[in-house]
Parts: sequence; structure tokens; C-alpha cells
Amino acid sequence: MALPVDDEVRARLLALRADALERAVGLGAAKSDLVEAAWGANIDDEHDPEGQTIAFERAQVDALAADVRRRLAEVDAALDRLAAGTYGTCVVGGEPIDPARLLARPTATTCVAHAPR
Repeated sequence: MALPVDDEVRARLLALRADALERAVGLGAAKSDLVEAAWGANIDDEHDPEGQTIAFERAQVDALAADVRRRLAEVDAALDRLAAGTYGTCVVGGEPIDPARLLARPTATTCVAHAPR
């Protein structure tokens, strides 16, 4: 299997980036809704049964937002590697990354042999 051409790779990465940005906007709105809902209420997370739920929901949204930020950083780094001509090269051993791996995980930085376990 041959490595896809740069334009195809760039298009896939940009689509992943757009999807992540869309998720980030949605999560930002969800967090704003949670904060707004809790703002006017007299919530004591420790003693109010609903307070624990709101705190959990906020923590969940924060974790999802952190995942989106990580994903955006991975995509941006892959776009940088593509621009530098190093996309598809293992950062550990310098060998080519299997094109099938790049199709499955376009932001991969290592070949399968050097992938973290």
C-alpha cells in the first residue's frame, strides 16, 4: 500500500481538525449551560444531591474538552510534519510508517514497532 499523496493527507487532517473544533464549540456551549444553570442556584455540592450531579457533569465536560485539545494538538503536529516533509516517518527509528497505520491513525508519529504499549 502506497503512502497517500500530500493533498489527500492534508484534506483528511483538516477534516479531523474541523471535527475537533466543532466538538470544542459544542463542549464550550455545554459548559456555559452548566455554569449558567448553577449560577443562580444555591448549590452546595457536598450536601445537595443535585450539586454532585452538576459537579460530575462539569468534570465530564472538562475531561472531554481536554481530549479535544489533545486531538487538536496531534492534528496540528501532523500538519506541521506534513509541511516539513517528515509525515509518515517514525520519530523513534526514522523508518517509514506503514500507510495502513496512517490511514487508521492519521496523526501517528511512530511505526507499529515503536508504538507505546
